Amino acid sequence: MKNLLYILLLGLFIYSCSSTRDRDMQAGEEMVENDTVRIANDSLEYEIIIIDPGFSYFLNSMARPEGYYSQDYLENKNRFLVTDYNIRVNNPQRYDPNIYEMEINYDPQIDYGYDVNYKLYNYFVYLTRKHDQRFSVPTRL
Repeated sequence: MKNLLYILLLGLFIYSCSSTRDRDMQAGEEMVENDTVRIANDSLEYEIIIIDPGFSYFLNSMARPEGYYSQDYLENKNRFLVTDYNIRVNNPQRYDPNIYEMEINYDPQIDYGYDVNYKLYNYFVYLTRKHDQRFSVPTRL
């Protein structure tokens, strides 16, 4: 199924169990264990599952609101961010394999819609903040 898109990030749960709090997150943030965000489009037969305590909070309270970016902007950013992310997945000696576990099969020829592109882009912004990661294409903070 070439239109199938899966991502499951379980290793982030282990990393997020540490007692230190990220300095970029707001002090009043309340982390929720087993925080799961599911992004799916059954008609295209793809699904993204993000399991990371704090991402749902970030998406609902700290991310730019839906509609702030155009779909073209998000698709262009995601094309480069996914490429950089997948390079990191394939280099576990250089990049933390607990952060970069599974490749993202993102095909720029497929119209995934605004919701998927918005949430995927914001996941990269979240990674940038939480894990102090820098991608080749900057994410707006």
